Amino acid sequence: MAILDWLGLGKDEEAGTDSTAAASSTQTDTVRKIVKELEGLGEERARYIASFAYILGRVANADMDISDNETRAMEQVVVEQGGIPQEQAVIVVHMAKTHNQLFGGTENFLITREFDQMATREQKLALLDCLLAVSASDESISSDENVEIRKIADELHLSQRDFVNARSRYREHLEILKKREKS
Repeated sequence: MAILDWLGLGKDEEAGTDSTAAASSTQTDTVRKIVKELEGLGEERARYIASFAYILGRVANADMDISDNETRAMEQVVVEQGGIPQEQAVIVVHMAKTHNQLFGGTENFLITREFDQMATREQKLALLDCLLAVSASDESISSDENVEIRKIADELHLSQRDFVNARSRYREHLEILKKREKS
């Protein structure tokens, strides 16, 4: 799936027209420029960035609440890891969040499997670290987020050791440990 199709901005195959232009004639020049830039990424790179952002959204939505801090952290991670401008990252993250909230249960495994097939081990480990960073952006990694990150690590064929090593860097944000320290 190309990022433009995923974002709902692809070509209408039957009509041969751009569905974005047909849907909204009032689209701003800024959005048009961003769409043009996304088209220039190439299909493989666009799929990588879209999958990466979707998986970030999967974790942010694990506790059924995507905070403003998590959104900003996702945008920053997509800029850094995707090598795309902030404006593009905002659109990609918004769409990833929306898709997660609407279709998360049915698409989670499929998109993570696709990412697993296209990413190197280093890219998977980087994603794992980014998942933890997004979860910790509000100073707390909930139990639900922790469980979801573990599922994703399994789906990416990362080891328990990989998961524990990455999570240890965010130990002070683990909700479960905070509760133990208070009691």
